[in-house]
Amino acid sequence: MPNPKILAMVMAGGEGKRLYPLTCERSKPSVPFGGRYRIVDFVLSNLVNSHIFAIYLLVQYKSQSLIEHIRRSWGLTPIFPEQFVTVVPPQMREGPEWFQGTADAVYQNLNLIRQHAPDLVAVFGADHIYRMDVQQMAQFHLENNADVTVAALPVLLAQASAFGVIESTRDGQIRQFHEKPQYPLSMPEDPARAYASMGNYLFSTDTLFAALEEGKHRGEKDFGHHLLPRLCQRHRVFAYNFSDNRVPGVRDYEEPHYWRDVGTIDAYFLAHQDLLGLEPKFNLFNPQWRFASSEYLGPSAKFIRAEIENSIIGDGSFIKGASVHNSVIRREVLIEEDVEIDECIVMDYTVIRRGARLKRAIIDRYNLIGAGSRIGYDRQADAARYTVTDSGIVVVPKGKYSGYIGHYL
Repeated sequence: MPNPKILAMVMAGGEGKRLYPLTCERSKPSVPFGGRYRIVDFVLSNLVNSHIFAIYLLVQYKSQSLIEHIRRSWGLTPIFPEQFVTVVPPQMREGPEWFQGTADAVYQNLNLIRQHAPDLVAVFGADHIYRMDVQQMAQFHLENNADVTVAALPVLLAQASAFGVIESTRDGQIRQFHEKPQYPLSMPEDPARAYASMGNYLFSTDTLFAALEEGKHRGEKDFGHHLLPRLCQRHRVFAYNFSDNRVPGVRDYEEPHYWRDVGTIDAYFLAHQDLLGLEPKFNLFNPQWRFASSEYLGPSAKFIRAEIENSIIGDGSFIKGASVHNSVIRREVLIEEDVEIDECIVMDYTVIRRGARLKRAIIDRYNLIGAGSRIGYDRQADAARYTVTDSGIVVVPKGKYSGYIGHYL
């Protein structure tokens, strides 16, 4: 089977409680990332770059923002009906229930898989920032005559307790899953590291159907907690080492197998810092492996007597007489005179008035930051108004400002 037919089922219903208040009005995959993307764009770009063009996106919580983004950004060619990115809300075909877990979400949409009759089904999450050639994982799956393949990331033992850890043989066959173990087992070939599940799975279609049907009778709802631990006792379930994956165009200075779970505010903030610098850990500019998102029809960014250092500035933004350091500024942000911004993420359609000072803050969309404001300088004052993490990151939730900055441009 040199070119297997692959259908992707992307789990994009994440509630993202740990990212609150960024997920107050949107699901986790819909949270903006970088200068122009959303988190969901990374899994979709990886699939399309891997020549997997049949993609169902299973949504659930606060999904309207995500649905609108997919409609604007991910319309594949209508000439070939087998090429699509389609949003699938809960259909409630089995009763009046929303998706109860990842396995239940796929079970409720088995009819879609039957219609396409793929050789393999990729069940991937939509919550992570990474590059991956999925076809290499598919070839590993076929070469090992696997029933299921789990993408696995080698992590240091000291960090492994935060993940689902895989116990495997030297050839990669999985013997057991351990959910966030206190004392994780090391990889057979590397005693300093453990295999962490990335939450991305590849199933032979017949195996998936049988496992989901049996899981339904057993009341099993989730792949990681229920189905996969059972399957590895009876089937050929393998761990695919993500560090073996090779994506073209990755520069020598980059972290070669970059993967981040941006499920907390602090992790989300640090992942943005990984985009910055002359030699970023994760360089978003890679013509050989492009990340796609919505097209923007407005003007380029504009600067008047501005001081910009080590920052990403989105299209349509206007910075006048301000200084911006080590920050990510998204689209159509207006920053007035004498503003200082340091180590911040400022999202679209925000206006920051004269003399404001922002440090280690995340400003969600549609905010108006008043003249002379101070955010990130007084923890007690910030905590009285906003969310502040243990590390001191201040998060200003989505605002309601609807001003228009076009007349400045």
